[in-house]
Amino acid sequence: MTARDYVQALIRADVRAGTAYQVADATGMVKLDAMENPYEWPAPLRAELAKVLADVAMNRYPDPHAEDTKAAVRAWMGVPESLACLFGNGSDEIIALIISNFIGSGLTVCAPDPSFVMFRVLADQYRVPFVSLPLDAQCQIDRAQWLSRLAETTPGVIFIPQPNNPTGNLFREDDLRAVIESTSALVVIDEAYTAFSDREHLAWATEYPNVVVMRTLSKVGLAGLRLGLLIGDPVWVHEFDKLRLPYNINVMTQAAVRVAMTHHALLESQSAAIRDERSGLIARLRERGLTVWESQANFVVAFVPEGNARAVFDHLKLSGVLVKCLDGSHPLLQGALRITVGTPAETDALLAALDQSPVLGR
Repeated sequence: MTARDYVQALIRADVRAGTAYQVADATGMVKLDAMENPYEWPAPLRAELAKVLADVAMNRYPDPHAEDTKAAVRAWMGVPESLACLFGNGSDEIIALIISNFIGSGLTVCAPDPSFVMFRVLADQYRVPFVSLPLDAQCQIDRAQWLSRLAETTPGVIFIPQPNNPTGNLFREDDLRAVIESTSALVVIDEAYTAFSDREHLAWATEYPNVVVMRTLSKVGLAGLRLGLLIGDPVWVHEFDKLRLPYNINVMTQAAVRVAMTHHALLESQSAAIRDERSGLIARLRERGLTVWESQANFVVAFVPEGNARAVFDHLKLSGVLVKCLDGSHPLLQGALRITVGTPAETDALLAALDQSPVLGR
């Protein structure tokens, strides 16, 4: 038998039929496709970090619960003492931990449609049924349809991003409360983009016993460290911790996050700069005839008319600017490009490339 024969016999058919998660090669490009903070740390702070990392005991396993790092993050985020925290290797690991609890339970995973793709991907990988919850034409919760679908299925967990990716908007609070109060499922409020939003829901994890909050440090400039966290009642965190792999947060990440927390003002100022740049980017895209949704995230969604989104995407790529083409991924996103908010210089490069587009050229 060949290796292919063994794979055919042993690997699940749905895995063999699928593809690995694809990340576009952005070498040498203006990278506006992945919702990253575009700002590097200043040289003195990088030197401080290098000194700290030089003394890290890489021959030893890390603190399995990252207690010192956790205390620093909790203090910055203002996490109440009554709530517990669990760290993950990015939010993806947190999502996987939550969904894995429902393997074989007969319960379902629910999330808005469209929303963060990993909710569905990880549900499929763990073979937990996934139920999509439709958004209306304004990308808001369709309350009647949500309540109907939740009544028809048996949800174990409902993921609700605030703001939502890829639409960039916040859902109305009254709709959120109606969903939470209608269900016995766990509701995970995903606040990956809360640094760029006018609202946060940490208090809801105290107010509602079936609500936990998920956050990440990726969007505030620490994407390379891969640190996500779950915040909720200790009873929830205790159960999820049982499925967490040991030593999941390495010593380098723990040390670097502690350094970053002593300079949280820098992270906050960079997030504020991104919010300011977002407003200008939206205005300048609209000046070029594009329809652009209002955003509470560090990206914007712009619509290219007359079926030309792919042509504009290809032109930008050839011009050295990488964005995300959402056209064809969902009916609400026909003609859509998702553009990460970059530095002013990156915005200028994007707009200069758009102005040279055969479709949008001025």
